[in-house]
Amino acid sequence: MNQEASSCLLLYCRAGFEKECAQDITQACENLGIAGWCKASPNAGYVMFHPTQAGDMATLQKRLRFEDLTFSRQMIFARGPLALQSENRLPPLVEAARSLLGPFGQLWLETADTNEAKELSAFCRKFEPHLKKALIQANLLKLDVPKLPRLHVFFLDSSTAWAGTSQPGHSSNWPMGIPRLRMPRGAPSRSTLKLAEALLEMLSEQAREQLRPGRRAIDLGASPGGWTWQLVQRGMKVTAVDNGPMDATLMESGLVEHLRADGFTFRPRYPIDWLVCDMVDKPARVVDLVARWFERGDCRAALFNLKLPMKRRFEEVQLARNVLESRLESTWRIRMRQLYHDREEITCLIVRENG
Repeated sequence: MNQEASSCLLLYCRAGFEKECAQDITQACENLGIAGWCKASPNAGYVMFHPTQAGDMATLQKRLRFEDLTFSRQMIFARGPLALQSENRLPPLVEAARSLLGPFGQLWLETADTNEAKELSAFCRKFEPHLKKALIQANLLKLDVPKLPRLHVFFLDSSTAWAGTSQPGHSSNWPMGIPRLRMPRGAPSRSTLKLAEALLEMLSEQAREQLRPGRRAIDLGASPGGWTWQLVQRGMKVTAVDNGPMDATLMESGLVEHLRADGFTFRPRYPIDWLVCDMVDKPARVVDLVARWFERGDCRAALFNLKLPMKRRFEEVQLARNVLESRLESTWRIRMRQLYHDREEITCLIVRENG
């Protein structure tokens, strides 16, 4: 490990949202009584949070919850930077892994999600088997024990890297925090990937069980049916509310009722299991709509997207959370994430506290 190496919390994010990611982690740490500073360069695709007190890293590892962060794709407890010589990069990386108190169950070589950093992808693929072999020989990598912490090596370039760890169950389960989802054949629109990722990344196993066949959902602003398609694939009965047309093949499933109505004024005849909504409107208006559904007891859970403004995006998210927390009972759990398939938006989940 280099003499000048330091510890930090390494967070991956969407390029262009470094400011919001930094505001997010700073507030989360302040809520735990931890001060620090962020390194966040525009369009870098990552943020580094450095606690003021060295001992605070241990506190963050115990108390900081990945699910409480909105703009982070991945959360890694890292050390670096590591200077790597092109003729022999392995020794400093093995030393760094040893200092991070292995063994580890997985090895992920990663870069930022930017066009510039993607040029390192070929290097990472070529270098990974060599590092993996060296770590196994040093008894620092046990690939047959997936519950062990992961080892991340985050490359800034081929000669500079940070090494760190993440804990399965308290971080993203995908390299670079990016679920590799294929566009399903037959889905009416690419928006289907947003809901697919949300169901995969944001729901607990218990909440996911509430998506079983026979459950009822309402999709506000459904046309042409990208989100409805995901629910139908799970055997759910869906009322699609939109003045626009629905995909003809989707309607042939027999599980979809299409109502031509305004999603902001529609109300169900009886309570339903899930409300989903991807309508394009101001966040405050969508939040008010969803809050009213819960206040009236019209739904038991909700997944919806909020389109963010160009400026003061973090403040808009905080305002949305504050409104929901003030209007919903404390038994509801609110989670917000900017997912990979989201763009200038975030996805919000509301379920019962134990869901």
